[in-house]
Amino acid sequence: MMSGSVEFYFDFSSPYGYLGSEKIEALAAKHRRAVDWHPILLGVVFRETGAIPLTQVPIKGDYSRRDFARSARFHGVEGFRMPSRFPIATQAPARIVLWMKTHDPGRLPAVVHGLYRAFFTEDVDISRPDVAATVAARHGADETAVRAAIDDPAVKESLKGENERALRRGVFGSPFTIVDDEPFWGIDRFDQVDRWLATGGW
Repeated sequence: MMSGSVEFYFDFSSPYGYLGSEKIEALAAKHRRAVDWHPILLGVVFRETGAIPLTQVPIKGDYSRRDFARSARFHGVEGFRMPSRFPIATQAPARIVLWMKTHDPGRLPAVVHGLYRAFFTEDVDISRPDVAATVAARHGADETAVRAAIDDPAVKESLKGENERALRRGVFGSPFTIVDDEPFWGIDRFDQVDRWLATGGW
């Protein structure tokens, strides 16, 4: 963990995670903090908590689809649309992010945004390894290197460890933000994150 950073946990298949990813850097920068990006797999989390994807919950599913688009408008995130295939497995983009955290951290935020926007604004299926690598390359990543990283046993193990550590820290959704060990679930808690950063808690 970067010292003093805002820890941002997200799954690339999470609409609210996408909206949060578009806002978290400005929020952190306002308080002179960096963002520490933590890709997780909600499937792993759901197995631990007994949850299922929100869109698959009766009644809540229809509401959530309406709320995704409304929340995007509210937060000024333009171009949002639900992908034609949803939800998707997100191991490929998550592994790219973990590899880049170690090997190319300067380009990491651009790649995170590029992958998320490809899925939620362009309807690109980033679950496919070749596609995810190509999208990442459009935003500065070494395509050959990140494509190899997706199949690298060490990177796979790294993602497994990332999920295990997230669960130990109490992460159970996306987006999930931790500030100085204080947990906040959801983009609708960003105002609380803002105040916590400003005041050091209350």
